[in-house]
Amino acid sequence: MASPAKGTALIIGGGIIGLTSAYYLAKEGWKVTILDKGDFADNCSYGNAGMIVPSHFTPMAAPGIVAQGIKWMFNSRSPFYVKPTLSPSLISWGLKFLKHANEHHVKRSAPHLLSLNNLSKSLYDSLADELREDFGLAHRGILMLYKTEKTAEEEIHLAEQAKALGLDVAVLTRQAAQAIEPDVKLDVLGAVHYRSDAHLYPPALMHVLMERVKQLGATMVPHAEVVAMTRNNGKITEVTTTDDHFTADTVVLAGGAWLQGLAKKAGLAIPLMPGKGYSFMTDAFGGKVRHPALLLEARVALTPMGGNVRIGGTMELAAINHRINIRRVEGIVNALPEYYPEYRLAMPDEQAIWHGFRPCSPDGLPYLGRSRSISNLIIAGGMGMMGLSLGAAAGKIVSELAQHGKTSANIASFDPERFH
Repeated sequence: MASPAKGTALIIGGGIIGLTSAYYLAKEGWKVTILDKGDFADNCSYGNAGMIVPSHFTPMAAPGIVAQGIKWMFNSRSPFYVKPTLSPSLISWGLKFLKHANEHHVKRSAPHLLSLNNLSKSLYDSLADELREDFGLAHRGILMLYKTEKTAEEEIHLAEQAKALGLDVAVLTRQAAQAIEPDVKLDVLGAVHYRSDAHLYPPALMHVLMERVKQLGATMVPHAEVVAMTRNNGKITEVTTTDDHFTADTVVLAGGAWLQGLAKKAGLAIPLMPGKGYSFMTDAFGGKVRHPALLLEARVALTPMGGNVRIGGTMELAAINHRINIRRVEGIVNALPEYYPEYRLAMPDEQAIWHGFRPCSPDGLPYLGRSRSISNLIIAGGMGMMGLSLGAAAGKIVSELAQHGKTSANIASFDPERFH
């Protein structure tokens, strides 16, 4: 049973970060209310690849990504696309991205991203014990599969950096990669096995967390779209939704791809672009795949989940829209037999294709910290493709910030108002 309330917290956003924030705060005795613009079941935390990735210590804004992205833009089935537009928001975001796509930014950011991912991994282990429910957490690592000499050179160089940062990494020949996936044929030049990584089943985790935060006394309010925030004397004094008004000692913005718009209602400019991704489940592999994998040249992710496999990919940077671009999904489906030649999948039915929006900051780093200009506001978002991976750490740090305690990781690089 929770201790007497230490304070009230209003969390805006019911994805993984909102729920873990609620969990850690409610455990500390806070009275928590979570608002979600949907029904808590339609956010990016459900359809992602479920990977916990200390291996992802380089931000998306990295050398080479701009040139590669330009090439991909001319292929309708490519894994990356920026919709051409004269939107001031996209242009501003793009200019900031270009400024940060350099080696210095990567080297400076890597230890901080790794620290946050390592914290999250240890917290997920603890959550598996605390929640006493199975959410598919497994520690088999992740295979980075590659087919070309160029990708091999890049990935082996990255693996050396990972080793220097303390990660458990092995570079595998074609034969060694095949040996640890004996039940499926691989058509690859080789692989890097990040044994430090893990994976889980996102819907099971979300369900368990929702049930537990309700048991801890949290109030969950669905279909509560925030339309306004009132500021007085450097604090948010009221949050207005389409149907109600809310007040709290501490307000947490964890709105995923909608973070920029929410921040604007609080009077803050936080640059962010939604990156649409697609995924679908298949039983075609018959439980034979043992390790999650990233098909590097294709930028496709494959994760075994409860006997089936989730396959996902693409990054479409554009305004939020719910149109499914079938040609992008074709690109994902067509990539599979290039790496797993026994599996030529039919296109999934459109209703079986999930899509979600990854919240991408222009420097590829999260927004995590207290607002410098609003004393009772905490911001947690902009995690890009690492939302689930960093979710437990973000929630824990939100609870520490709310209680003005020392944070479990150094978050100085993640200042949410760094672009002001």
